[in-house]
Amino acid sequence: MNNMNLIPVYPEIFLLIATSAILLIDMFLPDAKRVITYVLSLLALVVCAVLTFTNYASGETVYTFSNMFVSDPLSSLLKLFSYLAIGLTLIYGRQYNTDRGIVGGGHLGGEFYALALFALLGQMVMISGNSFLSIYLGLELMSLSLYALVALRRDNVGSTEAAMKYFILGALASGFLLYGISMLYGATGSLELNDVFRAIVSGTVDRNVLVFGIVFVVAGLAFKLGAVPFHMWVPDVYHGAPTPMTLLIGGAPKLAAFAMVFRILVEGLLPLAIDWQQMLMVLAVLSIIIGNVTALAQTNIKRMLAYSTISHMGFMLLGMMSGVVDGNLFQAVNAYSSSLFYAITYVLTTLGTFGVILLMARSGFEADTLDDFKGLNQRSPWFAGIMLVLMFSLAGIPPMVGFYAKLSVLQAVLGTGQIWLAVLAVVFSLVGAFYYLRVIKNMYFDDPADNGKITASFDVRIALSLNGLAALVLGLWPGHLMDACTNAIVTTLATFLSKVIAA
Repeated sequence: MNNMNLIPVYPEIFLLIATSAILLIDMFLPDAKRVITYVLSLLALVVCAVLTFTNYASGETVYTFSNMFVSDPLSSLLKLFSYLAIGLTLIYGRQYNTDRGIVGGGHLGGEFYALALFALLGQMVMISGNSFLSIYLGLELMSLSLYALVALRRDNVGSTEAAMKYFILGALASGFLLYGISMLYGATGSLELNDVFRAIVSGTVDRNVLVFGIVFVVAGLAFKLGAVPFHMWVPDVYHGAPTPMTLLIGGAPKLAAFAMVFRILVEGLLPLAIDWQQMLMVLAVLSIIIGNVTALAQTNIKRMLAYSTISHMGFMLLGMMSGVVDGNLFQAVNAYSSSLFYAITYVLTTLGTFGVILLMARSGFEADTLDDFKGLNQRSPWFAGIMLVLMFSLAGIPPMVGFYAKLSVLQAVLGTGQIWLAVLAVVFSLVGAFYYLRVIKNMYFDDPADNGKITASFDVRIALSLNGLAALVLGLWPGHLMDACTNAIVTTLATFLSKVIAA
């Protein structure tokens, strides 16, 4: 209790209080005034962003709760983009949820907003976790909220089936992760990442037990990322879940997953990098190959984007496995920064892509097949242009931000001397470009099946337009975001290593 500095935890404390208050207020609101819950949720995100930006602007690294929680530039940067991701998800999904009774529909009120904010709270705890225990608690809070969100539309068989698959395989992933953590705890005698690092460096720990534990930890992390061969839940859940819930799964949680991988593997298990790097390389290669090849055969755009996600997580893992090369600190910073940049820009692009899907959906119509995008340019040239930019970005075509993200990861891979790995990634990125370009072909070269004009509320129009423009502007001028990623990685690594050495 002597180490209870609450200032770094103000965003989490505020979000917990605000979400509980929003849930209570929502109980007394009629359906006609459910917009109040929506506005309060967005205001809560704005206040959290202000509190987090204050920590980020200070540039300080603060440990609290007996070193179980850390506030550093990396955690603050990821939290800021998590708020943005959740906020855009609430904006994009509002009309969809209202049309289908997910919000304010008979037996349902504003549970969607409360569960989304609780999932965000779990992500924030994961991002700032400096102990296996705090990371796992954050993971479970996020996961349980997402399970409930996927099953929220109880009258829909697809949603219920997706929720069951997600829950069962998520529980299996948690089991893998917990077993691996228990092995590492048994070997090192600590759950705190700093102590685990020091115990491994001391050389007094049985290496076989450590490697055995790492295998299960990496398997658990791969489940959460949706990396091959632990990807079987991704397409079914993406397809079956209501589209706003699909975006909640495919957006902000990817940032928390990056933080979890970085905290555990880099900050906790860096001395064993030679072991987990090989595992990540296998996961990355399989994800890039299988994700891109399987996506070619999809006619449902949500399933296509699910396999696309698998391939993109493979790219992110390429950056993570390229960090440790002969003690080259510059290579480590370059690799981890590129992986962080890739995760952030991928999430931004995914948000816009699903935003367009949600925009086209209406009551009784999901807009989830590739044929539904035929002739979109004739119905709405502006939103077709936004989708064009986003598809180009996901495909890695310049000058979109996806190109620079892929380029930075490939440069990190080349820094390891594994040219074959970079060539393989490029080849299968070209394969993947086909299914993105197919969407563009449908929008611009096919006649629409429905000539109805696409309309959007003011908040959706503004958010989606800025989202699409961000993919272009960040591609033309990526320096500021890349500098922020690099500074976050440098500061975090320097502070962590100095703390370990000092002890």
